[in-house]
Amino acid sequence: MDVFFYGMLIIIVLFAPLILALSAVGTTSALKRQVEALDAQVRTLSRRLSALGGPEGSAAEVESAPSAPVPESAPSTPQPQTVTPAPPRQVAPPPEPTPTVVWTPRAPSPVLEPGAATTGKTQSDLERLIGGKWLSWIGILALLLATAFFLKYAFDNNWIGPIGRIAIGFLSGAALMVYSQWLFKKTYVYFSEGIAGLGAGVLYLSLYAAFNVYHLIPNVGALAGMVLVTVALLGFALARDSQRIAVLALVGGFITPLLLNTGEEAEVALFTYLAVLNAGLLWVAYVRNWRALPLAFIFTVFYFWAWYGDHYDPSRLNVTLAFATLFFVEFAVLPTARALKIGSLYTEQVTLVLLNAGWYVLMLHVSLFEQHRWTLSAAVIVLAIGHLIVAQGAAPPAQGRPLARVLFSGLALTLVTLAIPIGLRGTWITIGWAIEGAVLVWSGFVTETQWLRVAGVALFALVVARLLVAPIEGGQLIFNQRFGTFATVIACFAMASYLAASRRAELARDERTLFLSVQVAINVLALWALSAEVLDRPYTIAETQQLLLTLVWTLYAAALLVLGIRSNSSLLRWQGLVLLGISIGKVFLVDLSELGLGLRILSFMALGIVLLGISFLYQKRLQPKGSEKEQ
Repeated sequence: MDVFFYGMLIIIVLFAPLILALSAVGTTSALKRQVEALDAQVRTLSRRLSALGGPEGSAAEVESAPSAPVPESAPSTPQPQTVTPAPPRQVAPPPEPTPTVVWTPRAPSPVLEPGAATTGKTQSDLERLIGGKWLSWIGILALLLATAFFLKYAFDNNWIGPIGRIAIGFLSGAALMVYSQWLFKKTYVYFSEGIAGLGAGVLYLSLYAAFNVYHLIPNVGALAGMVLVTVALLGFALARDSQRIAVLALVGGFITPLLLNTGEEAEVALFTYLAVLNAGLLWVAYVRNWRALPLAFIFTVFYFWAWYGDHYDPSRLNVTLAFATLFFVEFAVLPTARALKIGSLYTEQVTLVLLNAGWYVLMLHVSLFEQHRWTLSAAVIVLAIGHLIVAQGAAPPAQGRPLARVLFSGLALTLVTLAIPIGLRGTWITIGWAIEGAVLVWSGFVTETQWLRVAGVALFALVVARLLVAPIEGGQLIFNQRFGTFATVIACFAMASYLAASRRAELARDERTLFLSVQVAINVLALWALSAEVLDRPYTIAETQQLLLTLVWTLYAAALLVLGIRSNSSLLRWQGLVLLGISIGKVFLVDLSELGLGLRILSFMALGIVLLGISFLYQKRLQPKGSEKEQ
């Protein structure tokens, strides 16, 4: 009989928070309607008072009193030579207008002593804070401690059995929830929220004790009870429009799996619970136009990786990928909706978008890289396309920079750049990045988007860095993997440079500097490739390599100077002059000491011929047009 009684008591108390939350929704709605009605009445009275005290009735127009006439005497004898002006007419000043007084009833003002207004108010506020709030909180804390000590004494002496202890916990939690609603109706908003959180915590702990300590209810029953408590807190959050209570519900909901953890593998049950909880929390945030709750993302990722480290194996790949994708979509919904609707994002949402994409790509990499590399590359590209679609569909913001477009477009570009090394290997990664950079520059000119062009140049820098840190092996002269990679990269750089030169007027000043650096990089890469071909060849005479290297540098410098003179490009001419200076230094510092006599003669002869030819071209180019030819 006692077990049945306590069981019924537990069931009733479990449903009490949910019933209270629903009643809170109804009560708050009714109060809201009453406030709206009172607000309408206040606005009506304000309009009437404004009409009574308007400019028409504020002051009466009072005409000036007529002034007494001043008699004028006619002259007895006309005197045409002398004209005497008449004295000024005396006008009496008009009486001051008497304003019309509109009587408005007012509450009697308290009579305060001089200098006591602000001091009295401050003292009254401090007294109200201490006596009305602090003493109340301290009193509640004292009662809770006294109750806790009494219960501990009773438990230690076995006055109350396990079922009674759990029942006391349920009753205490439910009573605190009821007290919270009463405090809210009394406009003690913050205090009521704290009491609601305390009551929910007592209920969570009571359910945990009933399941894990005393084994009075099964795992499913404890889970159902904790879900009801979470739903009740969400109901309070909606009814009171309180994001703080929503956070309490979030924390309680995510603590539930920890409290009910048995150490067994339960992927479907755990992840289904998390997905439903996230959906409810995000729906509440959307309805109330609250910012996305970042704690939900943190808890979800924590649970996912904790389970993955303990229980994952390749046989669970499809189910794990499905749940991970579901979590990614859930946390992408609110930022995407705001970007499409408004074109701007909260600071928390910017962080959430970046972290959400980051953890999802990491999960795909960990799960698919070893056995499903092409699937991983395709998934990352699809993810990039999705971000690009959001970037294109984002609404232009009312003011400020288009943050949403920049954010999602930048993520799309980053994901495509990551997809290339995932699906490709070796030199194909370098070639893929170079092609992507050229496509970005072309897209930037077509769409008139500056950041795309800048991103393309940045990707070119990444290509050069990869060529430096990952040298490519050569082989047959010219027709080898290394020279083909350099040729492809140079072609991509040249296409971007040609687009920039043909549409120079569209470039900002900083962009022109960037594309000038691309032109310099073309010649550096070409000289690099040719020098590598020279140094990679076996020679019968050791000094031949140095001689050929000097010839390559000298001839390349001459070619740059000729092209610079013909196209009137100072950039090409200066590059040629710098390279020619390096060649001259090599001839005098290296070739003079290391080459044999015959090769030394060839080196100096080639250098001298090139220098004389270049000097002739410069003199011909710089000769004034009107000068006479020498006889």
